[in-house]
Amino acid sequence: MLLASSQEMREPTNVGTDSTEAPAKPKRSFYAARDLYKYRHQYPNFKDIRYQNDLSNLRFYKNKIPFKPDGVYIEEVLNKWKGDYEKLEHNHTYIQWLFPLREQGLNFYAKELTTYEIEEFKKTKEAIRRFLLAYKMMLEFFGIKLIDKTGNVARAVNWQERFQHLNESQHNYLRITRILKSLGELGYESFKSPLVKFILHEALVENTIPNIKQSALEYFVYTIRDRRERRKLLRFAQKHYTPSENFIWGPPRKTQPEGSKAQKPPGPPTAGQQGQTSMHKKPKESKNASSAAHGVSKAAEDKKVASKEAAEETDKPRAEPGSEAAQPGEPEQDGAADDSSPRAEQTHPEEQKENVSPSEKDEAADSRSQDGGSPGDAGAHDAAALP
Repeated sequence: MLLASSQEMREPTNVGTDSTEAPAKPKRSFYAARDLYKYRHQYPNFKDIRYQNDLSNLRFYKNKIPFKPDGVYIEEVLNKWKGDYEKLEHNHTYIQWLFPLREQGLNFYAKELTTYEIEEFKKTKEAIRRFLLAYKMMLEFFGIKLIDKTGNVARAVNWQERFQHLNESQHNYLRITRILKSLGELGYESFKSPLVKFILHEALVENTIPNIKQSALEYFVYTIRDRRERRKLLRFAQKHYTPSENFIWGPPRKTQPEGSKAQKPPGPPTAGQQGQTSMHKKPKESKNASSAAHGVSKAAEDKKVASKEAAEETDKPRAEPGSEAAQPGEPEQDGAADDSSPRAEQTHPEEQKENVSPSEKDEAADSRSQDGGSPGDAGAHDAAALP
């Protein structure tokens, strides 16, 4: 039996609003910022808790063991499940095996990756070959195709039907988060930006999957470890986001009253100051202080992680007059936001237990509501129109 926290059982909320009403301003999630900061920084304080000779994920990808609890081997998944959209939609246990992470997901039969296993996986050609086939299978399920070895993607032949389904079945956004994370863990970090850019283009420019834009900006972009790549994607999104004043991701806009001069940043300390500082020795009590710091609560540590992310990126929620956007490091405000009335763009409630991937709440959400969007039309488009 698969267990989940009460937060994980909450379904994504993305309820459409009346066309005459102004769209509600989205809010940043402290929990998302914390989770993705840990992922991008290789899980600070992470410890491998399993024996190195276990290698469950690698053995599954070598077709030596089936995934649990279904008892299906990888070759059967790749050959018989491909194109079976009903099975891929409603089965909730395979995704953790196809795209393993160093986080415990909702399928507790699936084992977390270890650093040793990651290195062994990258050196095993048959595992990598099957991993790419699994990626292609899931892209096709979403209506996307991989078009070259650098990770570029385009619309698949069945894109209209699948995009409508993707727009309606929002638990798949959580699966996309997991897939992006797994690509980065297993040597395909470069594949992430093309996929995220494609999704942003479809959501913001073509308007074929508008419901995904909050997840794309709050989660997909922030799985990318290269800061410059994240900034490029955020600039692209900001250019096309409507209404533009509701765009809260990335560094805040530089607004300055006319005629005023920018304040000069404080200069470096003088030689005298440096010398004076270097002459001071740390008090003996510092050791006691540092040991006491290890006893801080998990909540305080998480706030510190979110603060580090803000300092690292300045990609923190923008504070604007009248804005309710929660800052990373303010979980109380964000928690209140998650409990507020549904908004059209809020798709990823991220309150979670430690070490439970946010990309796994799709399984619990589906186990409650089994939403299967009806295929339909979404308009025509040539993949070459991608910027």
